[in-house]
Amino acid sequence: MIGENAKENLLLNSEKNFQLLLEIIESVPSKKRAMSVETQERDKNFRDVLMHLYEWHAMLERWYREGMDGDIPFMPVPGYKWNTIKLLNARIWENYQDVTLNQAIKKLKLSHERVMDIIRTHTDEEIITKKYYKWTKTTNLYSYIAPNTTSHYIWAIKKCEVIAASI
Repeated sequence: MIGENAKENLLLNSEKNFQLLLEIIESVPSKKRAMSVETQERDKNFRDVLMHLYEWHAMLERWYREGMDGDIPFMPVPGYKWNTIKLLNARIWENYQDVTLNQAIKKLKLSHERVMDIIRTHTDEEIITKKYYKWTKTTNLYSYIAPNTTSHYIWAIKKCEVIAASI
């Protein structure tokens, strides 16, 4: 349940999970960090996971910017609907195959900080009140931010733990 400390909890949990994610990657010897694992899964290395998070941050930033400018953002992105998310995620994976792990870490750190800044600019009321912003329709800002920060980081931690254990 989202409580009166929604903003603080969102910031704390997002930061905690983000740091844990980076620690998992840093726990692997640097010479092995870019290795891929044999898997049927989409994400075969740390870079794949980090760029997935980065791209979802970018989508959130666009939704937020367009929404706060008075528009109703197209979600998730033009050309894709929520029921074609698997195809979108596959396209994201393809788009970042030439990015190095170091580039991925830098990009994700910057996008994480930008999203944390978005959270910081809002009050608990603005974050948790349904229909507070027209662009969030029947829901609240929290329901857009949490899945792209703390919840997504938990997913990434699990993925990276498997990758770290396999290389």
